[in-house]
Amino acid sequence: MKALLLYPLFPQSFWSYDRPMKMAGLKSVIPPLGIITVAALLPPDWEIRFCDRNVSLETDADWDWCDLVILSAMLVQKPDFHALIQKAVRLGKKVAVGGPYPTSVPQDALESGADYLILDEGELTVPKFLEALAQGKTAGIFRSIDKPDVTTSPIPRFDLLQMSAYFMMAIQFSRGCPFNCEFCDIITLYGRKPRTKEPSQTLAELQTLYDLGWRGSLFIVDDNFIGNQRNVKRFLRELIPWMEQHNYPFTFITEASVNLAEDDELLQLMIAAHFYAVFLGIETPDHDSLHVTQKVQNTRNSLVEACSKINQAGLLIYAGFILGFDGERTGAGDRIQAFVEETHIPQPMLGILQALPNTALWSRLQREHRLVEEMHTTATGDQNALMNFIPTRAIAEVAKEYVEGFWMMYEPAKYLRRSFQQCLNISTSTNEQTMKLPLGKGLHVVAQLIWHQGIRRPEIRGQFWQQLWQILLKKPQALNIYLFLCLTGEHFWEYRVLARKRITEQLGYDPLIVSGLRENVKQRSEESVIESKISQTFSYSASRSNQN
Repeated sequence: MKALLLYPLFPQSFWSYDRPMKMAGLKSVIPPLGIITVAALLPPDWEIRFCDRNVSLETDADWDWCDLVILSAMLVQKPDFHALIQKAVRLGKKVAVGGPYPTSVPQDALESGADYLILDEGELTVPKFLEALAQGKTAGIFRSIDKPDVTTSPIPRFDLLQMSAYFMMAIQFSRGCPFNCEFCDIITLYGRKPRTKEPSQTLAELQTLYDLGWRGSLFIVDDNFIGNQRNVKRFLRELIPWMEQHNYPFTFITEASVNLAEDDELLQLMIAAHFYAVFLGIETPDHDSLHVTQKVQNTRNSLVEACSKINQAGLLIYAGFILGFDGERTGAGDRIQAFVEETHIPQPMLGILQALPNTALWSRLQREHRLVEEMHTTATGDQNALMNFIPTRAIAEVAKEYVEGFWMMYEPAKYLRRSFQQCLNISTSTNEQTMKLPLGKGLHVVAQLIWHQGIRRPEIRGQFWQQLWQILLKKPQALNIYLFLCLTGEHFWEYRVLARKRITEQLGYDPLIVSGLRENVKQRSEESVIESKISQTFSYSASRSNQN
């Protein structure tokens, strides 16, 4: 079998870092770990070609050569994903698809013409697909309600990657999360019982990357790295001597729940293993909203104190925030802004709540007849999309707080000030844990930064040089992290313009959305309550339409 594995294009998004990637001479932030793991599950006698379309495009010769096209996609990749399915159909090629998007909304892939849907987790469903192929079946949907033992997962085919095109590499240690946040689809996709690989298994993946020549930062893509604290500590205790023996070739970033701050030993192990940053799902400083969305783990202790402790332990903090929870009080956006300024989180990911398919939130809103199908999240797949349900306060009010909040938090002077203060707050150990650019990229990036922020931009030129000098004097160990934050600021200063434009366009008068909202309202028993909310949105949209 000749299989062409394709990874669809990403639109410009919060995490795409488009401009910084160009400045650094790179193509993409991280490689697609899922599809190169699927590649490792395919028979060894298959011929495989792989293209991450975010790095380089496949050729006409690749399409002519293949018997089968295999695609994996997330929601945000929807447009290119469907375009590739339809191209394969036109060319008479069989198409197999998988990944989070087809798993959540399989009907979309079927309607575009996909032949084989390899859903859920590949360790269990790829073998079913291969068996169907061997039996000569020309189509099929392959699912499993069971969760695989990830200790059986193979080493991903890192050798298929153009490694020099990526900012960082990626591995996975665990799947699943023990918490029960209503809006989250991770527990729907991967379950609430975190499953982990063996330490030796993960070290073998790191050794593979090391042998292929990778040196630099590495993203452990777990949705909650500390979901199984016992096993993660086992891994870290074996990772620390491996890193020392290999002269610290990598530094690590991952995602974790805020209760990381409650475990001093875990923090110390992560620092000793050369973790330099963590992404925290904070969502909101409003405790009533945290209870509504069942994120009670964030209410046990002060979120400000938790961030301070993680920072002082030695980790840079990234964090996610959400607007639009049921019962949310006016000014939620202002309170998020105040929290971000107090904690000096450089890159807050602010989004408007979306009901993702099959989540607890989706099911509840469906029962309440509050979902608006025409506005579902796959329309843009990014954080700057209006909610796809009828909220408990005016959509226009939430949208205004989102646009103003995102715009103000990424005002260049404020952004650089937070980045500077966060770096000063980071405690650094003797064995430095810091962000590392791929080999040969550092000097080029510094030269680009000096030109763009130290010379070309008069509004931040003085601040750039003053803060850079202070970092060199007070915290030279944090210099790489600080320069990286300066670099990625170039992305957010452009992206906030795009975010404002997207929201403004969605607030325009759209008959399809209006129709969908009205139809949903008719199905509700408390019609009058919601009608008042919708009328505010309609009047706002109509006034904008008249102005335009």
